[in-house]
Amino acid sequence: MIYFKFPFDEKFYSTKQNNNTKTVFFKPFDRSEPLHFDGDLIEIDAESFEKISIENDDLPGNVENFEEETESEYLRNLEKIIEVIKENRLPKLVYSRRKILTDFKEIDLKESFKHLCRSYPNAFRYIFNEGHDAWMGAFSEVLGKFNKATHEFETMSLAGTLPVSESWSRKEIEEQKPVSEYIEHILKNYSDVIEKSETYDHISGNIKHLRNDFKIKIQSERLDDLIHDLHPTPAVCGIPKDFCKENIEKFEKYPRELYSGYIKIETTETIQYFVNLRCAKLYQNAIHLFVGGGITAQSDPHKEWTETELKSEAILKNLVIS
Repeated sequence: MIYFKFPFDEKFYSTKQNNNTKTVFFKPFDRSEPLHFDGDLIEIDAESFEKISIENDDLPGNVENFEEETESEYLRNLEKIIEVIKENRLPKLVYSRRKILTDFKEIDLKESFKHLCRSYPNAFRYIFNEGHDAWMGAFSEVLGKFNKATHEFETMSLAGTLPVSESWSRKEIEEQKPVSEYIEHILKNYSDVIEKSETYDHISGNIKHLRNDFKIKIQSERLDDLIHDLHPTPAVCGIPKDFCKENIEKFEKYPRELYSGYIKIETTETIQYFVNLRCAKLYQNAIHLFVGGGITAQSDPHKEWTETELKSEAILKNLVIS
């Protein structure tokens, strides 16, 4: 079972599993085997969706027994990470944590998803339960969008986070800049002509990010190689990619699984890739919220903790639990 909405599109979509067409797949952060939802893409209107039942009895049990990272543990680790960044002169490294919610009896999956959809109309929004795994998320970072007719490929650099009311500081600007440079460097391997927008604010609920848009033309047979080179971007990993990934695995106390991986959806007109950021793994008796941030040499650990708490609200405030 999967239901989702595209950005700025209020129609519900799902897959009709009548063939082996690989319409939707979720690629984990560590590039391990993807999770597929096969079949033709189908559209569901709001009236029909209201008649659909999404039961939480089918959710898996929380058998992993993970403990969430305390604030003191997070701050200690962040001090070590900042030292690694300074010693190796890294532009940034992305560090994340889980926020685990267990103080509830029941979650209303359908109403939670509807709330999430209303809160983030400019985001890709999804919920799925495939038996062993159940996840929900809403996020607006596009890893790539390919137009099959024009061969245009679009992507974005999205980094730096603040409450909407605050002004950008050097820290956020320095965090976003290498993300844009990284993407531009990758795209130059695929096209001599790159369209790049000015940096502007991207609003997502109660927070904002710095954003640049990119566009090139590319042949479809090179698309998989380009996505492979782009993922994971500095927005979810860091620079240099391999070194940062090693340190993420060293310092983070849990496997990221689908968090900060990407979702690929193919239609007759486009192939779209969304970065799985504001998301939660769902259990019958627990909800694991995934939050992270780009750490630089200028990072203040206490402010970074506050930022992750702010990001957790993206899912948390939309949960309908009792």
